Amino acid sequence: MPQRRRVLAAGVAGLFGALSLPARSVQAATPPVRLDQLNLVNLSHVNDPATTNVFPGDPAFTLETIATIPDDGYYLQFVREGEHTGTHWGAPGHFNTGEALADDMDPADLFLPAVKIDIRDKAAANADYAVTIDDIKAWERKHGRIPNGSMVVLWTGWDAKWGTPAYPNLDADGVLHQPGFSIPAVKWLIDTGRLGRRGGTGTDTFSPDVGTEETYTVSKLVYQRRRISLEILANLRKLPTTGAWVLAGGPINRKGAGSTATIFGLIPPGVAVD
Repeated sequence: MPQRRRVLAAGVAGLFGALSLPARSVQAATPPVRLDQLNLVNLSHVNDPATTNVFPGDPAFTLETIATIPDDGYYLQFVREGEHTGTHWGAPGHFNTGEALADDMDPADLFLPAVKIDIRDKAAANADYAVTIDDIKAWERKHGRIPNGSMVVLWTGWDAKWGTPAYPNLDADGVLHQPGFSIPAVKWLIDTGRLGRRGGTGTDTFSPDVGTEETYTVSKLVYQRRRISLEILANLRKLPTTGAWVLAGGPINRKGAGSTATIFGLIPPGVAVD
């Protein structure tokens, strides 16, 4: 590897190593992690109209082949979908007038330390379960304080339902039944700095709100300042409870409400997946 590239790689790796440690530990840090030692986990569902559950009222998702190699010399599809179809991230302006939209965001807004809270048992018993402050405090007693500015990810088990009617879980009146955060819990995460100015919530469901919540109060609280929401996440079994980072990528649309996305979990060596 040329010297210039070695220096660049070492510098970026050193930055990641510093970000992975509490501020008080940075000066005493061990040598930085090499980027090629990171374990990457894809946290996104494949964008496929045959299996994609679309949020009620959103535009239909279609893929149309418009060029083939035999006929045109190349292969190309025409994609029609909403910005929040399938796995995606949402910008603050998705729910709050005047807040940042996709093209206002910085790369650092989309690269965050992550913690995962497993509520699968409670969600299986109650599809309308809302995570409480006590749930989060119990998690912290076991795993430590959630770092400020984190992406707090709920693993509800809904990722295993993707592509089936059990995912939206509509009742006879067309009401969604999916678990999420309670309003007090999200207020507490914000007020204590755990979500910070730049942080957010993640979930394997449509939204951080409980499905029956028609005011989207949790979303309106999360989507403020520089905070984002990661939604319809996949493969959460492979994301560690603590110690990983998440990186959200996707097209940056002019005045976008967010973007369909490939979201990666970045796991440093030595961080175990439970």
